[in-house]
Amino acid sequence: MDSETDFETISAEDFGKSLSGMGINLLVRDVLSLQKFLTDVFDMTASRVSKDFAIIQYQNSILQLHADHTYHSHPLPSLIPEAGVRGGGIEIRLFGTDPDRAAIDAGQHKHESTLLQAAMNKPHGLRECVILCENGYAWLPSRALRDGEAVDAAFE
Repeated sequence: MDSETDFETISAEDFGKSLSGMGINLLVRDVLSLQKFLTDVFDMTASRVSKDFAIIQYQNSILQLHADHTYHSHPLPSLIPEAGVRGGGIEIRLFGTDPDRAAIDAGQHKHESTLLQAAMNKPHGLRECVILCENGYAWLPSRALRDGEAVDAAFE
């Protein structure tokens, strides 16, 4: 997929054929709600937004949101719990996103999200926080530690 692709007008067939590398599709209860969360909190770009589907761009990566009912003939929905957390165990890391700003934006966001961990300087060289969206997916905005920034005492 090149940077010139117009996601608003490309056909589903051409879009599918253009994909390469690794793709992430998230099954969600409410596409419009999660799309709004991602654009408001992480400054992502959304295209082809409907109650059924959305193409989400983050830097040079593509993420697709699919409403549960769009997977009617797929085996995956039979494994999704009716209620509660559905994304347990998955972290979606957003490298190059300010975790302090994202935590503030998530707190001001009108949709359900939970700040699981405030921004901290970690031993692996990143400052990051953990924000749980209403579908239970853990979003980790992070940036590289700057020269002179120390790892938080909790990790010493």
